[in-house]
Amino acid sequence: MEKAMNEICDMLDTYTGRDKIVRTLCYTTKLAAGLYVNKDPDFSKKLAIFSSKMSQTRATLRLFDDLPMLAYSLNYGTGAKEPDRIMGLIGFITNMIDHVYYPVDKICWMIEYKLLQVKNPDRWDTINSVFWVASIYLNLMKTIRSYTVMEQHKTHINKPENESSHALRMLHVKQRMELISIVRLSLDLVHAGSTLPSGMLWGGRFESWQVGLIGTVSSFIGLYQYFAKKRIAAAKSS
Repeated sequence: MEKAMNEICDMLDTYTGRDKIVRTLCYTTKLAAGLYVNKDPDFSKKLAIFSSKMSQTRATLRLFDDLPMLAYSLNYGTGAKEPDRIMGLIGFITNMIDHVYYPVDKICWMIEYKLLQVKNPDRWDTINSVFWVASIYLNLMKTIRSYTVMEQHKTHINKPENESSHALRMLHVKQRMELISIVRLSLDLVHAGSTLPSGMLWGGRFESWQVGLIGTVSSFIGLYQYFAKKRIAAAKSS
């Protein structure tokens, strides 16, 4: 019990960990609100309000992401440190898209809180969604490429004399984590695409509870990955 409490506290002490908790609360309550909309409308409305506030919290926290993103991009460069040139190129393009996404996201935030007046607010929401979809799609393509590169690398070391080697075991672990990321990013792509206007991809076709379900599953996968990566890091250092 104490160990679990410490792990949760450690998670809440970091921006990434706190965002994952808030995201999970946002989508689980959105799912519940959709499921209770006919059974208990008042309760459903309260859940929907809570979900909306959690979403607004995440949007507000994203206001401070520009500088960390810039530091990451400068360190990443053109992706020369990636194991594959295609991954490096995709990563570089994704970073450029994210640098445009964050200012647009801030404009949408200011429009929502009436700090900025524009003629067509919906247009900014659409632009925001387009960049969001593009970023997730590219991250998905990069992750699929990473999985493929690992698979190719595994064929070179996957020999009987190497079956018990630490390097091969760690490669299997990394590949499994990438496969989980592919599932999570695919769900996120479906979710992001649903925020587009009707007529663009599958925009506007999902009901609220369906969006909540997709976000909930994705969030729980993200929580699993967070703790799994900590265990892997601990295993490496031991």
